[in-house]
Formats: sequence, structure tokens, C-alpha cells
Amino acid sequence: MLNHLQTLEAQSVYILREAYRNLGKLGLLWSIGKDSTVLLWLARKAFFGHCPIPFIHVDTGYKIPEMISYRDQVASDLGLDMIVHQNKEALAAGMGPDKGRLVCCKALKTDALNAMTKEYGFDGLIVGVRRDEEGSRSKERVFSERNQDDEWDHTHQQPELWGQFKTDFPRGHHIRVHPLLEWNELDVWRYIEYEEIPVIDLYFAKNGERYRSLGCAPCTGRIKSEAKNVSDIVTELLTTKTAERSGRAQDREDAYAMQKLRRDGYM
Repeated sequence: MLNHLQTLEAQSVYILREAYRNLGKLGLLWSIGKDSTVLLWLARKAFFGHCPIPFIHVDTGYKIPEMISYRDQVASDLGLDMIVHQNKEALAAGMGPDKGRLVCCKALKTDALNAMTKEYGFDGLIVGVRRDEEGSRSKERVFSERNQDDEWDHTHQQPELWGQFKTDFPRGHHIRVHPLLEWNELDVWRYIEYEEIPVIDLYFAKNGERYRSLGCAPCTGRIKSEAKNVSDIVTELLTTKTAERSGRAQDREDAYAMQKLRRDGYM
């Protein structure tokens, strides 16, 4: 298992360095969850303790309050170059889950992310998605091209065979980089355990419940669990038959919700 984790780590570090060397101005999305926190850890390893890429949090205004406190504390402790971005116009107009969860996600996540990308002039974004997490993400590439309108065509993508990645893209196109694409949920938690990575305690059970996936407070449910630490979570995942995102309301609203959002630029 240790060799497996070391192989995954080495591949992710290689991808991060290839992206930095070839893709121009980059940002790294940090959603506060376990995957992007592992990505933060790997980025600091890839660049010897100091990441030259700014960290980005797209704040919908509806995040679980503990996530925001955790974000600010970690950013301060590690001295992160941090960008926090909101779609303030949509929030001021009353945008929220009551408008429909896909409508809300598009306005507060997709549109906010696309606007931030243009405002800061990013050529690409590094994102902590995994293929096993959700159906549309299984169609991704490690270096995934978006056109000049931030649209993703999942039916027309370059092959990535034997670890060979395309890093030369048309000028003006936006690239998403996915260093964790080959990881699975159990890999992430085993790596967190091995590296002793501090994660937000919302993942740990209180009163018989915990969060398995983190998002906006109105749209993210808890699961029944007695897992009070990382080791307990690893043990729990070895036998669970429940999908990781089963607590996400937007996934239940539309079977193709994530694919529709990602087609338009969602992370």
C-alpha cells in the first residue's frame, strides 16, 4: 500500500511541475475538502515547501461556517497566497438554493469561477477532482481543455496514453489540470493518514453523524457514522456500499447535473 501511495504522489507531483512549466499563469482551487487539501499538501511538496501558485476559494456565501473558519486559519498558518472570490451581484439579487440547485450552482460556482479566471488572467486552474467521485469526472483528462468560452466538450478530448500529456494548447483556451484524477476516495484517506495531513473535523463523527463530502450548507447532508478519526474512516470505507456524494442535493435533482455544470466551466 505504501508503494501505491508513493506512486500516486510521484505522479501528482510530476503533473503539478509539468503544469507550472508549460501552462503560463495558474491558480489552484482549494475547496477546503479532503481532496483539495491533499492537493494543497502535494503542491507544497512539489515546490519544496513554498507553492508559487495562488490558492483560490470560490465562496458561494452558503458554505458551512466551519469551512470558512478553517480556510482562514490554514491560510494564515501556512502563509498561503489566497484569492477568495464571490459572485456578489448574484448574491445581492437573492440567488440561493430556493431558485433551483442547478441554477444556484451555475450562478454562484460556475459563473463565479469563470469570472474570476478572466479577472485574474489565469491560463489554467489546478483542480482536485477524481474519476471515481462522480460520473462526469470519469470522462476527464489530466490536462483538460476548455475553449475560449470556458466550455468543455467531453466528447472530443485528446488521448493520454502511457503517462504522456498534451501541454500545448491554442492561445486563449483555458486548461484544467487534475493531478488527483487517478486517486480514489480510499487512496486520499490513506494518504492523509500516512502523511498526517490536518483536515477539517467536519469529516469526523459527532453524535453518530459526519460529513463524507463537503459543500454548501443547504445542499450537503451528513451520513450515519461512528468514524471519529482518519483510521476509523479508512476502516469504514473498506465496507461501505454508499456513494460518496449521496449527501449532495444537486446530484439528486438531476442525474446529469454535474455534467451540465462542468460543460459550462464548473470545477
